[in-house]
Formats: sequence, C-alpha cells, structure tokens
Amino acid sequence: MKRVDLRGADTADIVRLLMKPAFDEIVISEKVQARIERTFGEALSPQQLVDRIVGDIRRRGDDAVLEYTVKIDGVTLTAAGMEVTAAEKKQAMAALPAELADVLQQAAANIRRFYEEQLENDRPWTSSRGTGSWVGQRRTPLDRVGIYVPGGTAAYPSSVLMTAIPAVVAGVREVTMMVPPSPDGSVNPLVLAAAEIAGVNRIFRIGGAQAIAALAFGTATVPKVDKIVGPGNIFVTLAKKAVYGYCDIDMLAGPSEIMIVADGSADAAYVAADMLSQAEHDELASSILVTDSETVAAQVEQELQVQLATLPRAATAQTALERQGLILLVRDLDQAAECVNAAAPEHLEILTETPEALLPGIRHAGAIFLGAYSPEPLGDYFAGPSHVLPTGGTARYASVLNADTFRKTTSLIAYAPADLSAVGAAVVRLAEAEGLSAHARAIALRRNKNV
Repeated sequence: MKRVDLRGADTADIVRLLMKPAFDEIVISEKVQARIERTFGEALSPQQLVDRIVGDIRRRGDDAVLEYTVKIDGVTLTAAGMEVTAAEKKQAMAALPAELADVLQQAAANIRRFYEEQLENDRPWTSSRGTGSWVGQRRTPLDRVGIYVPGGTAAYPSSVLMTAIPAVVAGVREVTMMVPPSPDGSVNPLVLAAAEIAGVNRIFRIGGAQAIAALAFGTATVPKVDKIVGPGNIFVTLAKKAVYGYCDIDMLAGPSEIMIVADGSADAAYVAADMLSQAEHDELASSILVTDSETVAAQVEQELQVQLATLPRAATAQTALERQGLILLVRDLDQAAECVNAAAPEHLEILTETPEALLPGIRHAGAIFLGAYSPEPLGDYFAGPSHVLPTGGTARYASVLNADTFRKTTSLIAYAPADLSAVGAAVVRLAEAEGLSAHARAIALRRNKNV
C-alpha cells in the first residue's frame, strides 16, 4: 500500500489527496461489465442500465420486475411468489440455532434501546410570541418505508436490524424489506429471522435496481413507500439516485471506508486488524491510517502482511489495500484532524493515548470509535447506533441513519388577534415589497378588524 508523507503539506494538498470520486464516476470491474454485455446484449454503463430498469418498472410494474429477476438473478417467480410467506418466516425462526437467536436478540435490544433514548431526548417544543401566541415544531413518523438488504449468495442480518429497528422505534406504520433471492428463489433464513426480530412487516425476494424502482413507484404487488433506506451495490445506489423525488432516500452509499488516527501508543496489530476489517468488504473499500509516528507506520505495514496471510478474503483485502489503502505521516494530531475533516470518512477510529482530546477538532465523520477497545466491528453488529453511514465524503453534510431518518419535521404557528395586529404592518410591508398583494390583504383584513 502507498505511504505518503504529509508533514510538509498544506490544506490544499491534503484535500486533493483525499478527495473522493462522485458516485456516478465509480468504475465497475471488467467482470461486471462483461456480465452486463452478456446479459443485455450490449455495452451499457451502470447509469444506462439503471435508467432502463427504473423506467421499465415504472411503466410495466410487476411484469418488468419478474423479467429482470429472471434476467439478472436467474430466478423465475410469479407475482404472488415475490412476497415471503408467513410460513417461511415461521420456519426461519424455528430453524434458528438458539445461541444465534440469543445474539440477534441482544443486538436488537441494544439498537432498540439506543433509538428509544434518542426519542426520549427529542421532544416537541414551543416558544411564546405574546399572550396566547406561540410557535414550535413537532416530528411525526413516515407511513411506509422500504429497506434494502444486500443478499443473494450472502447474508447480512445485521443490516436488517440496523435499518428496520430505527424505523420501528420511530413509529413507521409499515416497513417493507427487499432482499435479493438465492439461486433457488429462497431467502436466507438468518435474514428472515432478523426481520422477524426487528419487526419488519413485509418481505419481498427482489434485488438490485428493480427492487428500488418497485418500492419507489409501487406495483400491483409491491407497496409504494415514502422513503427507501439501506446499503447496496453501485446499481442499487444509482437506482436510489434515480427515484429520489418520487420518494425520499437515506443517502447514496458507496464502498466501505475506514480512517484510523493513531499515535505512538497504538497497538499495530489492532490497527492492521481494523484496516483489514474494511478492506475485506470488496476491492473498492478504503482503509487509511493517519499517524504522527514513523514507528507505528512501519509496524502496521508489517502487521498487515502477517494478518493477510491467514485471512480467508485475503485476495480482496490485498487488492483494496493496493488500490485505495494509504498510510499518511503527519506532523501532529492537529494535522491528523485536518486529514479526517478533508476525507469525511464513513468510520473513524481514534487510537491515541487520549482519544477524547481529539474529538473537538473532528467535524466530519459518519461514526467515531474512541479508544483501542471500541473497534469498528463493534459498531457494525452490537453497540446500538446504526452501521448505515454516509460514505464517499458525504459525511461533510449527511447524517448516520437514525430514528430521525424516518420522521419529518412540521412547523407549528398559533397567533392570538392582538399579537397578529402588533406585527401585521411589518408583514404587510414585506408582502407588498414582493408584489404579493393577496398575501398583504390576508394580514390587513385581520389586522384592521382587531385595531
């Protein structure tokens, strides 16, 4: 992996080094491009393919969903067979090993507790504007949301818990889950069990861009939702981008990333293990170490090779480290914080002697893990806060998925006659300045009546 000495760099150099590509600039592998050409008979870009799928499903509904499920996933379904049955859910729960069921229940309890605590600390508020007059805000849950869970040959029950539970706690009336089917048309029972524990209402065995489009527009079988959340591949991400406006989305999720700030007190084995925890996701994942210690930098480089030798997904992790991996040498921890804010990483670990001391200087990060015993996988599975985080530098302006993701804010305004009369002249003046005479009249009529 590449080592860069930033000790003499200025802010512009750091920003140039750590700038992320836009989501539609991500290059897919030759293998994926070849599959697109083989499946669709022409060389389509990811954007072109997604636009075709989204438009087709908007026009033709279930028929298009079924056709793309055959074409892309190789699974033949009927419209009635798209939804997972109650019997399948019950069977999945019954087949779940007791120890694994207990772990899922513990993780779910931690997540549920975290978001219940969030709501307890977020009450409607009002502020007086005179005798009997007030303004304020309240937050109300969405009616229907869709959660996307990657699947097919892999199983991600943690993603089910991390997306569905905040929605349920927020008060969403109906949570619909989309998950790609396995080659035989089934859905992984572990994912189904997690959905039951989380409180998901309906589950469909549909994946990819076709799942996103079906949720956004609705079909004869799939309910239209108000918001779509959850991570996915580049096709899922581009589909979410395409349907935004027809419904809301949580974010555009890109490849996983971690940045670790470490000083001379850091354990190189811990640092290397945590970098590999993201590098093993896929070849586009990003793992970056920022340190003011040349000794730690050298030790981590060595430790990465030692741990790669016994990692089952070593080939994927090695490629990710070679392409996106960085070790950045900085002057001090202040410059390390500057690197963090330039990158706005999805995951940030602070492995320093006093991690909390660096926290005030960090403005942009999806989730921050403080200290040697708060590794990123703890957040992925168990601690409570959702692991659905802004990536690609979007933590500069985007938030982690949370209970508020599934609620909307409404303004409240209640004025008494005397208070409206007191401010009426000012409102009328502004309305007339904008040339909106009906606005001015709506105020003046009431004001004149009460003068």
